[in-house]
Amino acid sequence: MAEKFYIKQNDTKPVIRAKLLDSAGNVANVTGAAVVFSMRVRPTGTTKVDKQTCTINTAVLGDVQYAWSAANTNTADRYEGEFQVTYSDGSVQTFPNNTYIDITVTDDVE
Repeated sequence: MAEKFYIKQNDTKPVIRAKLLDSAGNVANVTGAAVVFSMRVRPTGTTKVDKQTCTINTAVLGDVQYAWSAANTNTADRYEGEFQVTYSDGSVQTFPNNTYIDITVTDDVE
């Protein structure tokens, strides 16, 4: 999983994509699961993205992505993000589980 992600202010591409791995480095099989993405101002600030639905690209490989909306990137700042999986049995697991994804929204010229 990428621990750093950069995007320009007001951009909606590229998507943020991750291969979900547990603390032992094992792939999380998200077959039948629901995956959401959250992001807040770093450190522990205002929530910018709150549990928004993700696309599961390849469930058995833990390959997921979140497509940005314009409101997600309209404020230049440093953020911390994470993916949360709710499995079909109701159990919940967050990725990464020992840190956050360091996300920088860089100010654009215009």
